[in-house]
Amino acid sequence: MELPSPNPAILDRRAEIVARLKAALPAGTVIDDPRGLVAYECDALTAYRCPPLAVALPRSTQEVAEALKICHEMGVPVVPRGAGTSLAGGSLPTGDAVVIGVARLTRVLETDYADRIIRVETGRTNLSVTGAVEADGFFYAPDPSSQLACAISGNIGMNSGGAHCLKYGVTTNNLLGVTMVLMDGTVVEIGGAHMDAGDLDLLSVICGSEGQLGIVTEATLRILPKPEGARPVLMGFGSSRVAGACVSDIIEAGVLPVAIEFMDRPCIRACEAFAHAGYPDVEALLIIEVEGSPAEIDHQLRLIRGIAERHGPEVIRESTTAEESAAIWLGRKSAFGAMGQINDYMCLDGTIPVTELPLVLERIGELSAQYGLGVANVFHAGDGNMHPLILFDANKPGDLELCEQMGADILKLCVEVGGCLTGEHGVGVEKRDLMTVQFSEDDLEAQLKVKDVFDPKWLLNAAKVFPLAVTEGRRP
Repeated sequence: MELPSPNPAILDRRAEIVARLKAALPAGTVIDDPRGLVAYECDALTAYRCPPLAVALPRSTQEVAEALKICHEMGVPVVPRGAGTSLAGGSLPTGDAVVIGVARLTRVLETDYADRIIRVETGRTNLSVTGAVEADGFFYAPDPSSQLACAISGNIGMNSGGAHCLKYGVTTNNLLGVTMVLMDGTVVEIGGAHMDAGDLDLLSVICGSEGQLGIVTEATLRILPKPEGARPVLMGFGSSRVAGACVSDIIEAGVLPVAIEFMDRPCIRACEAFAHAGYPDVEALLIIEVEGSPAEIDHQLRLIRGIAERHGPEVIRESTTAEESAAIWLGRKSAFGAMGQINDYMCLDGTIPVTELPLVLERIGELSAQYGLGVANVFHAGDGNMHPLILFDANKPGDLELCEQMGADILKLCVEVGGCLTGEHGVGVEKRDLMTVQFSEDDLEAQLKVKDVFDPKWLLNAAKVFPLAVTEGRRP
């Protein structure tokens, strides 16, 4: 993986660029001290690091516009940043770039329970959106595992999902409108507090655009009434292939749980040691949650248990208390952190048809043996959004490169069976050079032309998403 070499002409003007930003923005908004820049040299893809030229942390949409206008006039690349939890390197800077973060944009601007919407600034964390409305019986559905820390801006940029996306959808299904600042400082309003906007569906272009088109500073989100009740059930199986087949059969039967999560033995053991969730020590574990009235929950679980029992589960255990349910989900939500305590790893994000789960899990095991690298699997099984964690030693020369080669083979496999490179983490730099595996030259050109319209100078996050060889003639 490589990033473009920093532009010497921009580096030579560093003092001028920083001075202009500091003159236009309030005191304390611009960071240029080398020690302060260390915090922004990478995101959650920590294998790669590069301190930016400077960082700006505006406090309003207008301040974001002022910062972008200056960078546009001076031809300075910009890297948008939310909370920096991107696992695909989406906010990894280059040495000649200014990082513009929205971490200080955290206000709730409007709540309308009658129309079931909330409007927030996009530096607000995912979980705190629900926190703002849960006392009144509502919640915000998308729930990434990093929801305690990740920002709505990044959720929009990567079209993030979460454990409950099987029933409620990912960010694009819960986003109604945005305020976005274009690279030249123009502020635009797209969508709003209504179900369908007229004219072109630009909102769907923006959601998942990975900071390529503008910086989203405000978002209108759909909120939902809390369900009457919910209950998770643990199901343990003797092999990952059998667990995958069980998931496929549940979906094929037309049953729609709110979530189906998968974990294999390495991940189960790490999560149990971390969260003490009461997980059984089995080869593969499914966490299946249903919701509704008590009668509806019982009916759905009977159907699911009937399907599961055809696959010979070693364990079926329903939660009986709110505390048990909370522990089950704490274990799953802690998976990435729990694995990080025992090993370096790279987390992938390929998505496949659910019917291909047994085959792909078996093939991942074969690739693990072929490369000599362990794999822990934890993912949203209900919609086929896989998160294989490839284990490697960051201190062993060549191990990172070997891990990346194996990761590329897994992602190619996902595309081969009818899936795609990413379900919610985005392409970033991690999958950038694999875009030609999924898209033809014409497909890529169509996407590049969209960016040409929004960002003609190619200054916004231009080293991400598309292979550098493909964008060489467009980037400055």
